Amino acid sequence: MRDFIHSTLPDILASVGDGKAKLNVIGVGSGAGEIDLEMFSQLRQKYPSITVDTHVVEPSSQQIHNYKVLVSKRKDLDYIKFTWNKVTASEFEQQWKENKMSKKADFIHMIQMLYYVKDPDATISFFQSLLHKTGKLLIILVSGTSGWAKLWGTYGSQLGISDITQCVTTAHIKSLLDSKAVGYHSYELPSQMDISECFVEGSEEGELLLDFLTEVQNFRQTAPAELKAVVLELLRHPDCSVETEGRVIFNNNLEALVLDPLP
Repeated sequence: MRDFIHSTLPDILASVGDGKAKLNVIGVGSGAGEIDLEMFSQLRQKYPSITVDTHVVEPSSQQIHNYKVLVSKRKDLDYIKFTWNKVTASEFEQQWKENKMSKKADFIHMIQMLYYVKDPDATISFFQSLLHKTGKLLIILVSGTSGWAKLWGTYGSQLGISDITQCVTTAHIKSLLDSKAVGYHSYELPSQMDISECFVEGSEEGELLLDFLTEVQNFRQTAPAELKAVVLELLRHPDCSVETEGRVIFNNNLEALVLDPLP
């Protein structure tokens, strides 16, 4: 993700700031802000004299606190005005409409957050509608070609992925956009994860990795034996991982989608 932000994003953002003294940015699901600040640094390099007005949309008070702490440690962010919104994306949308806001955004980003909304299609449409005519909406999710896509597609329902999260990948989002003839550019972000320890009985690291991959706490202890066996088999399968030099390397690829404003 950082490689993408440093190497590709500056060119994507080339059109959003032309001739402007101030940029309006919305970060949807910004978490603790590390990635936001990486993107701002690229913006700053592209447009050294520009100021930024950013809405941070994040429902976790702990994450907003962490973000504020991160900002307080930096002395080079005086060109950014932060507005903190401790709300979900749908609550933000509701407030925006109730307040009849007309402000347009130059750049909106949703990074690893569409898993946590009930209706990704509606969420994308709303935020895309907020874009200025030269604005861009950036979405980053796990790729439809990743091991996650295969795992979720095969055993997501049996693993009982909770109400809070959805098994959504960029393949789903691209399908939605294509069905509505919405244009976008896509960028594959190669990523790998060594999950070898999952196959070592008694490995504490392996237990935690399995919990992470399945989104089930204490998966090895609590899952039915049959489900455990087929999940471990799939994780080793070439559809999810490659085995090299005795290690099992999971396909953790992400994909970035960049959308233009609605016509």
